[in-house]
Amino acid sequence: MSDEVRVPTAILISGRGSNMAALLAAAQDPGYPARIVLVLSNRPGAAGLARARETGIPTAVVDHAAHPDRESFDAALDARLRAAGVELVALAGFMRILTEGFVRAWEGRMINIHPSLLPAFRGTRTHERALAAGVAEHGCTVHHVVPELDAGPTIAQARVPVLQGDTPEILAERVLAQEHALYPRALADVARTLRDATRH
Repeated sequence: MSDEVRVPTAILISGRGSNMAALLAAAQDPGYPARIVLVLSNRPGAAGLARARETGIPTAVVDHAAHPDRESFDAALDARLRAAGVELVALAGFMRILTEGFVRAWEGRMINIHPSLLPAFRGTRTHERALAAGVAEHGCTVHHVVPELDAGPTIAQARVPVLQGDTPEILAERVLAQEHALYPRALADVARTLRDATRH
């Protein structure tokens, strides 16, 4: 598949970027429908930036601490994505709440992975909360991003059983393994849909 028909995609990270690494690995296949053109972090020290550079992917930092408010940060983020020709955004451990204006501007073209079976356990500390609730299964969800946190339409889910003796850390590891398999498949599906929509 030529680069012209692969959807230019940015991955947004705040930390080590383990889901980013899974997406980068998948996108090395020339037949993969998304082409990663940028890895961007809101934190200059994010470990994932070095990992991205090692694979030859361009990186950028838009430091939220350098902006007086969320609106100016989001405007700088938007400008950087557009300058790189990005058409699709994948959030991978990006720990910023985005403004409604930014989300609307990228509606249908921005996805996120969340470590729970949404709509259950939106927000943080999902593994701890799942164990406290006594659920029989837990997992992860890839969803479209909408202004309301973790409330967008589901693209794909993966489930894991909750086992006796699970701690939040053990459960998190089991879910993360599923995230690394699920996110590349879900991104490919969204990229394919976008590509086909722009062709017609």
